[in-house]
Amino acid sequence: MDVDGLFESDVPRGSLPRYVAPLPESLENLALNLVWPIVAINLLGTAFGFYYYGWQLSATPVEMWVFVPDSPVATLFIALALASWKLGRPQQWLIALAFFGNVVLGGWTVWVHLAFYEQFGYLGEPMRQFLIWSHAAMVLQAFVLHRIGSFRPGAVGVATLWYGVDTVVDYFVPIRGDLHHTVLPTARDEPAFLGADALGVAAAGAVALLVASVYLSLLTRIELRENAHSGAS
Repeated sequence: MDVDGLFESDVPRGSLPRYVAPLPESLENLALNLVWPIVAINLLGTAFGFYYYGWQLSATPVEMWVFVPDSPVATLFIALALASWKLGRPQQWLIALAFFGNVVLGGWTVWVHLAFYEQFGYLGEPMRQFLIWSHAAMVLQAFVLHRIGSFRPGAVGVATLWYGVDTVVDYFVPIRGDLHHTVLPTARDEPAFLGADALGVAAAGAVALLVASVYLSLLTRIELRENAHSGAS
């Protein structure tokens, strides 16, 4: 495939509005043509993420481990979703999990790093910038998934249930041990802004992004169906 061909694809793309398909079609096509490198990058990110969360996992009851490394699990979901599609066996529930995970956890990491920018200074500027931009890229790659997913209600339900439970145990009811959110760079009860403490700011970002994921996934479903109906008429 020549360079120009990388920006073309035979995977159908409807005339979706920008609020569900914000990326240029050429960029979507490039991602679909570079699926295996993108899968590899996400798997590397997953491996780094599990290493990054190692000390937090060591302090968490084993049965709750699945709720701790949120971003690595999200990049694993999208790696598996893209790989299953490329192998001709797309799994709609996996695509929905990947969409939710990358929007919620990618967006949340950017949110808390901006909200607590000074407090995260202990990481050093190179690491902080890496975390911000790599997680912003997670959000962007989620918006390629409408090309390979249908976002059926059942699949969206699976993703809503998973990330709903994850949000509850992260910020509200830990079930076992302590709350399971990624450790914040300041005390949870430290006053932040708008009258909220640090935990409230972090939780607000997670809840808002979860609601946005539900809304966007169902809106994508509606737009895809309307495209299909208009194409058939």
